[in-house]
Amino acid sequence: MKPGIGRCGTTVLAVVAFAVVPLRLGAQSAPQVARSADGVVVAAQPLAAAAGARMLELGGNAADAAVAAAFAISVVEPSMNSIGGRNQILIRTPDGGVAGIDGTTSVPLGYDPSTAPRAAYGYPTVGVPGSVAGLMRLHEEYGSLPLTTIMAPAIDYAAHGFRLLPGEARRQAGSRDQVAESEGARRYYLKADGSPYRPGDRLVQSDMAETLRAISLGGGDAFYRGEIAGRIADDMAANGGFLTREALAAYEAEDSRIVRGSYRGFEIVGSDIPASGAIAILALQIAEVFDPDGMSNEAWASVIAQSLAIAMTEYRRPSSDSSAVRVTSKAFARQLAEQVRVPVEAAIESGTESWAASGAASRAQGPWSAVDAPAPGLPPEDGHTTHLSAADGNGMAIALTQTIGPGMGAKVATPGLGFLYAVTLGGYLGISEPGERARSGITPFMVLDDGEPFLVLGAAGGIRIISAVVQAVTRVIDDGLALPAALAAPRVHPDMGPDGLAGFSVEAGPEDGWSGTSLEEFREMGFEITPTPRQGAFGRIHGLQYDAATRTWIGAADPDWEGAAVAPRPLGSTGGRD
Repeated sequence: MKPGIGRCGTTVLAVVAFAVVPLRLGAQSAPQVARSADGVVVAAQPLAAAAGARMLELGGNAADAAVAAAFAISVVEPSMNSIGGRNQILIRTPDGGVAGIDGTTSVPLGYDPSTAPRAAYGYPTVGVPGSVAGLMRLHEEYGSLPLTTIMAPAIDYAAHGFRLLPGEARRQAGSRDQVAESEGARRYYLKADGSPYRPGDRLVQSDMAETLRAISLGGGDAFYRGEIAGRIADDMAANGGFLTREALAAYEAEDSRIVRGSYRGFEIVGSDIPASGAIAILALQIAEVFDPDGMSNEAWASVIAQSLAIAMTEYRRPSSDSSAVRVTSKAFARQLAEQVRVPVEAAIESGTESWAASGAASRAQGPWSAVDAPAPGLPPEDGHTTHLSAADGNGMAIALTQTIGPGMGAKVATPGLGFLYAVTLGGYLGISEPGERARSGITPFMVLDDGEPFLVLGAAGGIRIISAVVQAVTRVIDDGLALPAALAAPRVHPDMGPDGLAGFSVEAGPEDGWSGTSLEEFREMGFEITPTPRQGAFGRIHGLQYDAATRTWIGAADPDWEGAAVAPRPLGSTGGRD
């Protein structure tokens, strides 16, 4: 295992102490950190993590656990994701290979973006759902347990109900007015009097249970070609939607394009367009040019924010200008790194003449070198989406991100089916042509050490997914933090203005963020700073770290959210999940 670089020059993987707390599903209480040689499942809702861990207890592998957790979280966190949405899945196989599944929503054939309405929600924003196809392919190619077994927890949660956590209740209430416009969504997510469900209320989704039961028995065909597809198409046609039976039948989950780079001797792996793994790799490889040991935490954070801003300019470039080969090349990153403003005192690893000249110029002009601000054009920064990570004791690991776009997605549901649809059309993810898969900030990600897993992660939070993933990696590798501590550390995010980088937001707070003298140091460096309370505003990571020395997985849920890390119970354990 390579040591982290760290502020003090040496780092070892910290041992995370935690109490083994039995997970009691009635109360939905669970630890946010778990440790096990047999694998761990981490998700944004304790019931979903428990569903995945149950598959490991039954002898299943990480793919089984991830599919179970993904279907379960579509039931218990419907404001963030749905079987009517999209997903991206990154798989590390036991033999050391890496593969990916692209379950992104697509634009139906026959859709004309020049004449279609521009809308933020509603039936005209619904594209072809990809989540079910992505999960079916993950199960068929990598799973081991029967689909009926894997989907049983999700069906049970939907049929018998679960208690709403405060965050989920708040998000549902925030979309009450728009949800009320849809007959199906109103039926499923508002009470009879039109009021939203409150924290602790039991949400029963009987129609969702029947839809899931049909999928568990009939697989993907039940959703894309059977009665469900017909009801979807009829509902869309009656309400101005563009999704047809033919479009559903033609949809397939595709291979993701795997992209690779390196960061301080570790291999970094993600999924390319329509996901944003290449952008995260580019940001890391720009930051790698600089040595954090010569900087304060605040100065290093400013370098990370600028590296992210520069990398994100590639987000909206035409595909021909943002090929993975170009974006993930070290030479390209080093070229872009010349735009980063750094303190003159900071050491720069490249040692090239251009850096020496840049340093001389900065001393003549003031404490900073010149910067060419990146171009604007990033998508909205909604705090949507969900991510889960799963690993087993045999070397398989899964990073799975699933979403419906903004909170409550398109805010419509087909009566009788029980689930919400994602926003894909209407301009929310840019203007896409028929057959295209809309780009997003989704970034399932892995860090490998000599081919062995080291970090398995991803995030929720719109475009801030990218910045959250990048900073979790640097906190572990550069600061030497164990993953739970890395997720608790404050983050930054670049703010883009009409002329490029306008400054950056920083997580602020007296206990869990930058405050006081730190904020002043940011300002003294010449950047516009927007202090922002945490509350999940800078992405939420649910990830895994592997300790090769003890052959143990450490699962960590983001402390800004209501998620959990759950390990399988040892055989013979008397602890129960009620």
